[in-house]
Amino acid sequence: MSVRFKKTISVILACLTALPVMITAQTPVKVSAANDVTINLSAEKQIIRGFGGINHPAWIGDLTAAQRETAFGNGQNQLGFSILRIYVDPDRNNWYREVPTAKRAIEQGALVFASPWNPPSDMIETFNRNGDTNAKRLKYDKYVAYAQHLNDFVTYMKNNGVNLYAVSVQNEPDYAHDWTWWTPQEMLRFMKENAGSINNTKVMAPESFQYLKNMSDPILNDPQALANMDILGAHTYGTQFSDFPYPLFKQKGTGKELWMTEVYYPNSNNNSADLWPEALDVSYHMHHAMVEADFQAYVWWYIRRQYGPMKEDGTISKRGYNMAHFSKFIRPGYVRVDATKNPDTNTYTSAYKGDNKVVIVAINRGTSAASQRFVLQNGNASTVSSWVTDVSRNLQAGTPISASSGTFTATLPPQSVTTFVASLTGVSSGSNTDSTYEVETVTNQIAGN
Repeated sequence: MSVRFKKTISVILACLTALPVMITAQTPVKVSAANDVTINLSAEKQIIRGFGGINHPAWIGDLTAAQRETAFGNGQNQLGFSILRIYVDPDRNNWYREVPTAKRAIEQGALVFASPWNPPSDMIETFNRNGDTNAKRLKYDKYVAYAQHLNDFVTYMKNNGVNLYAVSVQNEPDYAHDWTWWTPQEMLRFMKENAGSINNTKVMAPESFQYLKNMSDPILNDPQALANMDILGAHTYGTQFSDFPYPLFKQKGTGKELWMTEVYYPNSNNNSADLWPEALDVSYHMHHAMVEADFQAYVWWYIRRQYGPMKEDGTISKRGYNMAHFSKFIRPGYVRVDATKNPDTNTYTSAYKGDNKVVIVAINRGTSAASQRFVLQNGNASTVSSWVTDVSRNLQAGTPISASSGTFTATLPPQSVTTFVASLTGVSSGSNTDSTYEVETVTNQIAGN
């Protein structure tokens, strides 16, 4: 990620006073209205690995001990992040910087993965790329050594108490103005010939800056390269929602994971983290990442930044609370289930199940309150709890109510995001045909504000 080079989009909307959340029991009907949100608990989609961001001590300093708790704890005034991304410094003498936060994140139950921006300096050569004579690439005779460099980082972290879930081959190989370029064919060669020698962790590639499929198509179409890739990582800077689906991955990616590993959205403007309703765009983007792209992970850029989920003073921002509507309640191993994704023009919903609960995230981007009915299929709910973030509230708990035969109605305040959590009974098993790994037993408990 490079703030200097990336183009961002600013969205300016008027702030309105929010209406309180009102949830009432609704008498069930046999036929749902067209704008009902119907949730089929037996129609399973992708397994969720988690939500999080990067800690980058080499560039902006480490998270403090208190900030680690805010990021990876799941109590009150905490984000509940379950994924941490760290930096593979080309200089191994600096690897120690990654240990404290990564170790604490793992202690809190998070997955940790690592991305390199450059190989060690002795493995790099400059070349002429479209007139840029200072462009950098990995020397062609150093591919074996580079794989060993990644192995060494994995081993170092393990010896210091951090078992990496995955290591990436390269951060944004197709947007490397300030780091190392890789062409699709160079990445394919490494994945075919060298990635298989990376041990004791999963291998991630290619982390294209804009989820450009030309970087990953060759890997998916080559059986050996695909065998050596465990996770297809992607960034979504400027990626249109219409480009989120990836049919070739659906076709070829059986047994592989699909992660969104870096973004900030909608911009990186200074001190923009608390602007409302702009911050609502974060949960809107996350909705599309889960529902349209079927991503299993959603990873922000810097965890602590003036435009990030945590502000420089260590407090959670409006953008952070939007992320927390997902991260605090949808825990690792939960499964997205089929739900009406866009019941009305300005309403967006997604649903997930785990720990005998259903979690529903509902976003109202409109300037008026919306009455929304939710209908569960293949399972019932006895009680429903809710949390809302709008112009004046941050993950504020609503009053729990009883649902009638799995049906309830909620008033979604204007320009708001609401998370509903319901205990389930009588849930039918699903086929889980779209997920990549078997669902694990999950012990993390939901802890809302």
